[in-house]
Amino acid sequence: MKYFIIAGEASGDLHGAQLIAALKQCDPDAQIRFYGGDQMEAAAGTAPLTHYRDMAYMGFIEVAKHLPTILGFLGAARRAIDEWQPDAVVLIDYPSFNLKVAKHARNAGRRVFYFISPKVWAWKQWRVKDIKRYVNHMYSILPFEVEFYRTHHYEVDYVGNPTVTEIAHALGSMPAREDFLAEHGLDAGRPLIALVPGSRVKEIRDNLPSMLAAASRHPHCQLAVAGAPNIDHSLYAGLLQEAGVSCPVVSGATWALVRHAQAAVVTSGTATLETALLGTPQVACYRMNGSKWVYRFYSHLIHGKYVTLPNLIADEPVIPELLMHHCTPHSIDSHLAPLLDEHSPERKAMLAGYERMRARLGTDDCAAVAARSIVSLCTA
Repeated sequence: MKYFIIAGEASGDLHGAQLIAALKQCDPDAQIRFYGGDQMEAAAGTAPLTHYRDMAYMGFIEVAKHLPTILGFLGAARRAIDEWQPDAVVLIDYPSFNLKVAKHARNAGRRVFYFISPKVWAWKQWRVKDIKRYVNHMYSILPFEVEFYRTHHYEVDYVGNPTVTEIAHALGSMPAREDFLAEHGLDAGRPLIALVPGSRVKEIRDNLPSMLAAASRHPHCQLAVAGAPNIDHSLYAGLLQEAGVSCPVVSGATWALVRHAQAAVVTSGTATLETALLGTPQVACYRMNGSKWVYRFYSHLIHGKYVTLPNLIADEPVIPELLMHHCTPHSIDSHLAPLLDEHSPERKAMLAGYERMRARLGTDDCAAVAARSIVSLCTA
């Protein structure tokens, strides 16, 4: 059968690669075309029709500036579906783009599956109407989403969380701490603070300066920045120079960096869940421009008690969430400092919260579960 898959960012590329591998296990003759990245390319054995790095625009202004480009990619996706006529269109998060594709594909008579729901429970809940109208089947990777959708009279399947499986596999082949630190010019005798400022240019510009300012208050520690794929190294170099900080930028090894760190400062998103599953205490940040009026604006739009995934999954404040103008070097450090103490109550409480979160996620290989369902429904 033919599968057309769309992922619009780095995390989607990783999850899409796992899904492609699982689809090939279930359907050895599977034909794959996709929008995605390097990991999906490796899994599919063919290049993406469009690389996600060309689609990763964030925020109203940035999207508006690049609207003709985005509309061009959208038109190309619609034409590819019409011409290739896939048996399944599989969408991975990225709702502003993917829900438009879903509408076109469903109206064209294609089966539409969503692997990894958009975060409609947090904001833009009106999108549930489009999901109900245009998506044949939704595969949830967050356990609380099942009840959320049920309140909107839409049944979804919780299939497990891909990050659980991906982290478990990565831990099995991860280098020892001493080897990793030596490879990146770091000192095995000093505590390490990992800074994970996001995967988009704007996120990095908004968050890394405050992270550097906070972490630099601990001269007994060493710092390292997680470099995102497809981000030019000059961006990090410029921000480090402005902050007056000298530390390595580690590319292609974020999980090992976080795993071997004493604590991490992480931009809110999937990376907070990855950090929790890696077992490293963290402070979650999301600064944007840091203004109070933007915070008030988004506070009216966002539903629920929490923003970060560990807190949402555990339904308790496992990690600190520092948003907008609350994300300052002083506030970051007030939460970071206790986590650097191996025996602090704050560190112990966070690690215990991680265990409760893991229990709720379960251990299913969600890509395999979703792939089996997709193949079964398409051949029924």
